[in-house]
Amino acid sequence: MFTSGEALRTAPAPLGARFHLVWTSVTVSSLGDGMRFVALPLLAARVSGDPRQVALVALVEQLPWLLLGLPAGALADRLDRRRMLWTVDAARTVLVGALAVTVALDATSVALLAVAGFLLGCGQTLYNGAWSGIVPALVEPGDRIRANSRIQAGALITDTLIGTPLGTLLFAVAAAAPFAVDTASFAVAALLVAFLPGDFRPAVSSSAVSSSGASTLGLPAAPARSTLRRDMAEGVRWLWRHRLLRRLCAVSAASNLVGAGLIAILVLYAREALGLRPFGFGLLVAAFAVGGLAGTALTQALAARLGTGRTLRLAVLVSAVAAVGAGTAHSGVAAGCFIAAYGSASLIWNTTAVSLRQSLVPAELLGRVGMAYQMASNGAGALGAAVSGLLAHSFGLRAPFLAGAALLLLAALASGRLGPAAPATRTA
Repeated sequence: MFTSGEALRTAPAPLGARFHLVWTSVTVSSLGDGMRFVALPLLAARVSGDPRQVALVALVEQLPWLLLGLPAGALADRLDRRRMLWTVDAARTVLVGALAVTVALDATSVALLAVAGFLLGCGQTLYNGAWSGIVPALVEPGDRIRANSRIQAGALITDTLIGTPLGTLLFAVAAAAPFAVDTASFAVAALLVAFLPGDFRPAVSSSAVSSSGASTLGLPAAPARSTLRRDMAEGVRWLWRHRLLRRLCAVSAASNLVGAGLIAILVLYAREALGLRPFGFGLLVAAFAVGGLAGTALTQALAARLGTGRTLRLAVLVSAVAAVGAGTAHSGVAAGCFIAAYGSASLIWNTTAVSLRQSLVPAELLGRVGMAYQMASNGAGALGAAVSGLLAHSFGLRAPFLAGAALLLLAALASGRLGPAAPATRTA
């Protein structure tokens, strides 16, 4: 049994007021995101029952990663990242507000939803570019897994656990209601980040996070007056030359391809294969969040016991098994249990992979390298949404689950080492 003095020495240090301000912003914004996450496919399914058209709405949300991923990362390494965050959220406030009015006027179409999804995807891409360097600038390197776990957990609670079931209920009352709540959440999130104290320009972040400021691959930081094109090329080159990150990116791409594909047809799968009503679809999404919360709670202990690499591979294998189970289930309860397992594995993967990437990439390159990484992994999500719609149309709604499981299993077996073999606590 510990004495009080020993307990004080072993208790983790507080993450700080600035981190909690950012955490609050993300958590509030995620509530509206969760409502929109279910409302947009429900609206698309109401307009059209064709799985190809429903998947199209999910597809166009992923396309900006291919078009804007590299420029977003380069801009994040040039501009104040805090200003980028609140500016993007302010723009998304206006966009979702306009969408809410359109839905209230019953003037929606698949084309209109696709355009709205594309523009929201553009905003998310720019947001993520700035986000890449925020957490490392707020917490110490040893606290990154804990900080990222808290952010993932907070987002899951409000986004998926609360937002998605509430979004389905509000959608049943008024289709525009979930989008109205999303508008308010973006506005609050923008205000919270706007009042975040400190300077988050890359030069300041670099001195705060990286003592040397030098790349582990021997590549110099981008010159102060380098062109945007040169900055983008440097991020891609750095990622390509780093063998571990390159391998991690490939597995992330496979995982996102499968995940985006399953999300794209889940609303139809819940309705037609499982016989669930819209609220049942919301509960399936909430099951993902319940599993994800368990995953975020387990991540640090797994990384400490198994090591980063084994934890990542285990997450991919569990995802493959869970995809098979969800795709062969014949009841909502069984599907929900497997989706919960999939959510747990996904969050363990995401938290561990993000923390590992933040520890490997120099602070002055976090935007460019992070967005080159995400362009590849999230761009695969666009492909996944398209392929999933075609598979479901040609072979049935269970086919994307089984094909996705096979791809995940192949990725886990072919990936090799995904991280340090020793536990993360000893390699940090």
